[in-house]
Amino acid sequence: MWLVVGLGNPGPEYARTRHNVGFMVVDRLAMDLGLKIDRVFLRALVGQGQVGDRRLLLAKPLTWMNKSGEAVTALMRWYGLTPAELLVVSDDLDLPAGRLRLRKSGGHGGHKGLQSIIELVGSREFARLRIGIGRPSDPGYEVVDWVLGRFTEEESPLIEKAVADASSAIQVVLTRGLDAAMNIFNASRV
Repeated sequence: MWLVVGLGNPGPEYARTRHNVGFMVVDRLAMDLGLKIDRVFLRALVGQGQVGDRRLLLAKPLTWMNKSGEAVTALMRWYGLTPAELLVVSDDLDLPAGRLRLRKSGGHGGHKGLQSIIELVGSREFARLRIGIGRPSDPGYEVVDWVLGRFTEEESPLIEKAVADASSAIQVVLTRGLDAAMNIFNASRV
């Protein structure tokens, strides 16, 4: 089984904000696979399905971004999963808007949701798919306002393509493996 977690904040006021791009990817993946994410379980909105011979659990933590690890570790314990069976999708300030980066492991890079997962899972050895949201060009712009803001008219098409590509990348991970997906999707696609 794979647990694919999209990071974001619950509630309509955060829908389609930069920080919620992880939720957007998991929603798109569910749509592409014909799955529903419609059950609240262990402080996450979840859906299940099958991709080839792999069972798949999709999750959107309802614990708020900075406490994402609480829902992720609860789901991992319940299903008996290891960090090697976890893939986390998040936004990334350090990547240009729309760029994807898939990795087998790594640090949190200042991302509070990833930091929470690393601390509570007790490992950095889980896959992550980061979606670039860029940084504000104005040095006086507060990062928290940026990540909680909505995409600009110029960014929106880049993000829509990135969300679709991210769904495809995850499907490649599930059917052909992480290395194959990294070879295909880590190239500059923006």
